[in-house]
Amino acid sequence: MRLTLDEAYEYCRQMSRHHAKTFYLASMFLPERQRRPIFAIYALLRTVDDIVDMAEVKLSKGLITGEEIRKMLEDWKARLRACYAGNPGDDPIMMAWHDTLKRYPVPIELPFELIEGVAMDISFKPFETFDELYGYCYKVASVVGLMTSEIFGYSDKRALDHAVELGIAMQLTNILRDIGEDIDRGRIYLPMEDLRRFDCSIEEFLQKTMNRKFVDLMKFQVERARGYYRSAEQGIPMLHRESRFAVSLSSLNYGNILTAIEENGYDVFSKRAYRSFFQKISTIPAVWFKTVTGS
Repeated sequence: MRLTLDEAYEYCRQMSRHHAKTFYLASMFLPERQRRPIFAIYALLRTVDDIVDMAEVKLSKGLITGEEIRKMLEDWKARLRACYAGNPGDDPIMMAWHDTLKRYPVPIELPFELIEGVAMDISFKPFETFDELYGYCYKVASVVGLMTSEIFGYSDKRALDHAVELGIAMQLTNILRDIGEDIDRGRIYLPMEDLRRFDCSIEEFLQKTMNRKFVDLMKFQVERARGYYRSAEQGIPMLHRESRFAVSLSSLNYGNILTAIEENGYDVFSKRAYRSFFQKISTIPAVWFKTVTGS
């Protein structure tokens, strides 16, 4: 039996609720007509990301090839092309996307860039420079900001530049929070030029060595991420009024993960930086006041 449109959106909502708690909390402050398309965008992001993550496990065991993973991602590109052509099929995510596209002009190039970004993890290579890391962050995070901006609405196209910055900030936050987990997968996302700048050897990094050099490296990375949050904040007043609170709340709570990293003494190897639900909701009054008064 074919799903109803409401059921398709509910499928997307449940994915968001289960996998993206900070994102989901902020989305609750959006009008229903914006909230459902936001869930559709997240569901696509999560699905293609999971394809790569789960396939990587099979890849390490020789159960699948990199080429087969790429074919799976190409299948999603084909589904998107059909969806944009008016044929969403019976996939709940594509059904929700097709309905979203009736009201919001999300260019197909954006989800394509997202897919290309997650595909970079299939044959992962360390980033030599920050410019290379920036390109990765843009594809896997900033394009999501550009997609959601079409739903949030904006009065000034410069808001899109700031949406890109917020995506960079959030992805850098993810990278810093997950350093220990990524090392377990044999990966270092921080630019090699930064490790050299702080005299951190790859061997020390992979051995999860906590020392002054590593702490100095982390302080530098935290401040870099905060710089992008500060710049991105300038774009919030350019969004439609009904969207500003949700974006501000999401940005603040995600940025506070950096504070948690600091509170843990920059130990991202044995402690996971996170904010509790109480800590997240405790930011609501201040964000609301700032959004309403503009101060």
